[in-house]
Amino acid sequence: MKIVLAYSGGLDTSIILRWLQKTYDAEVITFTADLGQGEEVEPARAKALEMGVPESDIHIEDLREEFTRDFVYPMFRANTIYEGEYLLGTSIARPLIAKRLVEIAAEHNADAISHGATGKGNDQVRFELGAYALAPDIQVIAPWREWDLGSRESLMSYAAEHNIPIEMKRGTKSPFSMDANLLHISFEGGPLEDPWNEPPSEMWRWSVSPEMAPNEATYLDLTFEGGDIVAIDGRAMSPAAVLTFLNEVGGANGVGRLDIVENRFVGMKSRGAYETPGGSIMLKAHRAIESITLDREVAHLKDSLMPKYAELIYNGFWWSPEREMLQVAIDHSQQYVNGEVRVKLYKGSIDIAGRRSDDSLFDEKIATFEDDEGAYNQADAEGFIKLNALRLRNLARKRGA
Repeated sequence: MKIVLAYSGGLDTSIILRWLQKTYDAEVITFTADLGQGEEVEPARAKALEMGVPESDIHIEDLREEFTRDFVYPMFRANTIYEGEYLLGTSIARPLIAKRLVEIAAEHNADAISHGATGKGNDQVRFELGAYALAPDIQVIAPWREWDLGSRESLMSYAAEHNIPIEMKRGTKSPFSMDANLLHISFEGGPLEDPWNEPPSEMWRWSVSPEMAPNEATYLDLTFEGGDIVAIDGRAMSPAAVLTFLNEVGGANGVGRLDIVENRFVGMKSRGAYETPGGSIMLKAHRAIESITLDREVAHLKDSLMPKYAELIYNGFWWSPEREMLQVAIDHSQQYVNGEVRVKLYKGSIDIAGRRSDDSLFDEKIATFEDDEGAYNQADAEGFIKLNALRLRNLARKRGA
């Protein structure tokens, strides 16, 4: 049996690798994705080799550009946030991993794919819905739902019994469960399991606290084409380069921290803390350029569709026909979302300092409080108001009778 495993090289997925080899008498093929998590992925190769995986069965891929271009950017065209706050950093990475898992499985003529997501989380749903949407007959093996290794002690015992190398790192182990990619880093568990506890200051990795941010504001000019940022301060940049740069500058200014309790798809509430400096800047700037380039009703319709779009991504339905249908409409709306936005970053805040576009619908002659030289007839407003008030006046008369 051949199984393709989403493999980080860490202890948990190394235990899964050995468990698959033993339980299924399987040839395990490993897939490790570099999505910009900020850690070296190449050590996973040495670890897999040490676990008996042939070099030809080890896949380590730099997917940062594809991740940002084909997943993050399309999502931000919709101004997507889940439950009013969460920028979906973990959620949006899972469809790409699922895609590559099934593609590698096809290349190797494998029988199944496997992942290390637990039976309590959303990721198992995201990985598997994506896999089934792209390869309907694929078999999925989720060890956390099958084995009896339910505690850290049992995992360590299994590792010792089956000669799985355990790296003993100096220093204190982080109490948090963390997940990172180019869009964000998330923190769960430990003291965060009590919603009353404030996240400890030493937890944050990408950003300084607003109190410690520079006393001088940082200004950036972001150039948009078709709803996407294509240049910063006049310098053309690839999508991954844009997000990397905005993470660095935003983090240095204390931007992008979030602490929320969210509703998981599997039914429980979960408290998490997130750092999304680049994404926070992108969202604010995108809404600013849309404010002058989108028709009112198009903008309002987009806003009404966004919660459903966000829910689809959060729940693992990126590859669904309904998400693809919404994406067509969203992308169509972006054809005139071109221009520049100037953002001001200061001690954790993101302010819009200016916006301009050759496709702007803002007409100063109409909007001015000064003499508009006949561009707007204020007397027209009387009929407009009375027509809109007709049903309200009729209702008041009938009910007052």
